[in-house]
Amino acid sequence: MTALQRIFFRPPAALPESAGAVIDWWESRRGIYNVAVGATGVVTLGVMNVMLALPPHAQPLPAALNVIGPLAFGVAANFCYSAGWAAELLLRRWLGEDSVPVGAALFRYGFAFSIGLTLFPAGLTILHWLVRVADAVL
Repeated sequence: MTALQRIFFRPPAALPESAGAVIDWWESRRGIYNVAVGATGVVTLGVMNVMLALPPHAQPLPAALNVIGPLAFGVAANFCYSAGWAAELLLRRWLGEDSVPVGAALFRYGFAFSIGLTLFPAGLTILHWLVRVADAVL
């Protein structure tokens, strides 16, 4: 089993039985999640700062947003991460053994969604710059 498979999947023989084991599985991946989302956030902030500083009509990102925004986003991301194991425990209670593969799927989809959501402001900033350029040309 590769490292990516160990992170994003649960082998059938290692499926957790207790609530504590489910939480442990999720919490053992929180560091990887935080590093990935944090690194993506650094890229997003870099793109935003560069694109907003480019002419025409350069509008630098306020310094407070470079600090407060990432902190608020990090707290919200970790709250939502904790909702992942809570959702898995609720689904296990509701669906029983039919919910066994759900936890790893929730982690994978939540991970991908978090990365995409973190990149979204960078895309909007690039689009904003393109609109500024088009407005200046026309």
